[in-house]
Amino acid sequence: MNNTGYHVAPAKGFWVFVIVLMPIVIAALWSAHQMDTAGHAITGMSNQVVWGLPHVFAVFLILCASGSLNPASLSTVFGRTRYAPVARLSGVFAICLLVGGLVVLVFDLGRPDRFHVAITTYNFWSIFAWNVFGYTGFIVIVGVYLACFIDNAPRGAVKVAGYVAFAWRVLLTSGTGAIFGFLVAREGYDAAILIPLFVATSFALGTAVFLVGLVLSLRWSGQVPDSDVLKKLGRLLAIFVLVVLYLVTAQTLTSLYSGRQRGVVEFLLFSGGVYPVLFWLGQVGLGSILPLMLLYSHRARGCASILTASVLVMVGGLCQLYVLIIGGQVYPLRIFPGYRSSSSFFDGVVADYVPSFWEVLLGVGGVAIAVLLCLIAMRILPLLPRALPLKSGTLVRDS
Repeated sequence: MNNTGYHVAPAKGFWVFVIVLMPIVIAALWSAHQMDTAGHAITGMSNQVVWGLPHVFAVFLILCASGSLNPASLSTVFGRTRYAPVARLSGVFAICLLVGGLVVLVFDLGRPDRFHVAITTYNFWSIFAWNVFGYTGFIVIVGVYLACFIDNAPRGAVKVAGYVAFAWRVLLTSGTGAIFGFLVAREGYDAAILIPLFVATSFALGTAVFLVGLVLSLRWSGQVPDSDVLKKLGRLLAIFVLVVLYLVTAQTLTSLYSGRQRGVVEFLLFSGGVYPVLFWLGQVGLGSILPLMLLYSHRARGCASILTASVLVMVGGLCQLYVLIIGGQVYPLRIFPGYRSSSSFFDGVVADYVPSFWEVLLGVGGVAIAVLLCLIAMRILPLLPRALPLKSGTLVRDS
């Protein structure tokens, strides 16, 4: 499809979105400044919980960024030309979501003024160092991929860029999962299965985010997406949710059977207070079972049900990451396996963690930054495919 088949987002409502989002972004920057000057003592974090709610939002946005490239990959890598009209929008979502996640990550480090050290000094035995290349490389590669779409590059160049972007996004998400999977000191993390679990979770979250973003973007421009595309992406979302459920089940049963991680699994699933509630009600119930019922029900396959299922998958993903990241830290370290340990430093005690107002502001601000960047990109670049006009709020197919 040439450039005449795409258009920029309309000016109508653009400044309203900007006016709504900018105060949230400013509040997030202000909260980051407060945490930088006063220290993490004003947050809910401690020596036991060093990755708080902002890290949950950061990892969530990073996984969404990788997975939102699904339609572009389906178009070029797997030859599904049906998704070609939305491929460039998919690439923009991927870049903007990753930038939003990295902003939260940088400001939550505690010393953002020393960020230049992280990008100039590398310890290649650390997965964190490799992820610096992974994140920056992802932005560059997807940017080139997007340029190939917009400039109508030869099909061969687009295909090569698509294969490289697909491979890089899998490596990027694998590296994020490896941060937790290779962290042997925390029993809630130490599992190689977290790597494919993070990849599958990114596919599910990215598809859900893209579905919501696509429908809202086209509604903003007075259009609707192809109903077939919506249904196909909805079915794909259901498959990804099932894969995530399978991997979570496999991880849980393996940990219970091995015995070494039985304590932390029982804590997160049964006796851990808020964490079992988030796991069973948030991740499994609202984030998996209910979306699957909506996506597989013959009576509920319209736009509204697909959008509802997508939002629920996003909520379940946040719950999943909160249980994994926060719950994995509050459970006490086993410094002396086979023995009970206690001291004035809270050894052997479950840590308390309640997210502070500053952490909430920073995390939500990262989402606002990602959305704001998406809106600006859609207002400047020809990203939105031309579709059929709205007719009484229903989806209509081109004959």
